[in-house]
Amino acid sequence: MSIKVVISMEIADFDSLSSIFNSDEAKNARKEVGIIAELHKNLDNPNNIVIISTAPSKEAFGAFFSSPAQKQRMQNAGVVSSPIVTFLEA
Repeated sequence: MSIKVVISMEIADFDSLSSIFNSDEAKNARKEVGIIAELHKNLDNPNNIVIISTAPSKEAFGAFFSSPAQKQRMQNAGVVSSPIVTFLEA
């Protein structure tokens, strides 16, 4: 059974983050582990983004999100705060 994951974080610049989030490298990395994700900009705070995703499991998401490659992508994208991650089940 898949789960929903909601991630909120502060960023330096939406366009820079969006460029990396939507890159083939990032898309392929998510696809390899079965994660589908959508990026959203907070209308009330343009330096805050929310990612709504579906993952195969909490463990699969955790392994992906804590990987060195993902940490590097987040750093390159200009993430400036620790992400707030919420796991949801139907």
